[in-house]
Amino acid sequence: MKKFDVQNVKDTRSGFGAGLSELGKTNPKVVALCADLTGSLKMDAFQKDHPERFFQVGIAEANMMGVAAGLTIGGWIPFTGTFANFSTGRVYDQIRQSIAYSGKNVKICASHAGITLGEDGATHQILEDLGLMKMLPGMVVINPCDYNQTKAATIAIAAYDGPVYLRFGRPAVPNFTEADGKFEIGKALMINEGADVSIFATGHLVWKAIEAGHALAELGIDAEIINIHTIKPLDEEAVLKSAAKTRCVVTAEEHQMNGGLGDSICQLLARKLPTPVEMVAVNDSFGESGTPDDLMKKYGLESVNIVAAVQAVLKRK
Repeated sequence: MKKFDVQNVKDTRSGFGAGLSELGKTNPKVVALCADLTGSLKMDAFQKDHPERFFQVGIAEANMMGVAAGLTIGGWIPFTGTFANFSTGRVYDQIRQSIAYSGKNVKICASHAGITLGEDGATHQILEDLGLMKMLPGMVVINPCDYNQTKAATIAIAAYDGPVYLRFGRPAVPNFTEADGKFEIGKALMINEGADVSIFATGHLVWKAIEAGHALAELGIDAEIINIHTIKPLDEEAVLKSAAKTRCVVTAEEHQMNGGLGDSICQLLARKLPTPVEMVAVNDSFGESGTPDDLMKKYGLESVNIVAAVQAVLKRK
């Protein structure tokens, strides 16, 4: 199992803030809108450096999506910022009608996703957002794994013409990808080549998959670990190639089991390469208030759960 150099521990929302700040200096068409959460979204630097391109819309998320859609007509590239729950569930109608339906070039940037939002509880957490957004025709859905990859993804989506949903989070997580790594939309990244089982992970669960890979190696199990940072478009070639080699699959994500990464991979495999699959995800439940670590343990999103899923799927191989 490959060893990884953890450069530091940083929150992915700060990666978004750093990427947005860099875009402000290099792309004069980028504008930013925030729904009264500038500090939480780490949009402060952009606001300070480019006040004429920053719009504080207040706690009016639906209006923010409409304004963003309108700005694209003038050739601007708007980045909206608020919590994932308010970026999707609260404004789904506006996104569908004003952004996705007409293919507007809006970048919907969503922090505090999943249960790792923590103590704010179920009303602020969202575990359905990837499913909501990937169902919209033409919507690109991205869920990077660490600070560096979130920064790179933020910069990359400005060059993509069309609506994008970019998901990131609040907790500090190991920062292990290359600082200058290239981010390619729709292209999965091989983390560790293996022969016994394919683990497809996204977001915060990529590091958990790496931890699981080390534990599995001690058990004599050679795991192939792939970072699926783009949920849609899914890198079908990478998934099928790996599954054809190992003949069994585990998916891992901080999301509902229904509608997330595992759902997409199962659909693909059912159509093109029937393969045993186990999914590590939240099973038809809302979250609750608690520390991120405690919630990850309670809802079965730890490395030990990935190890258990691997052991289960190997029996079905």
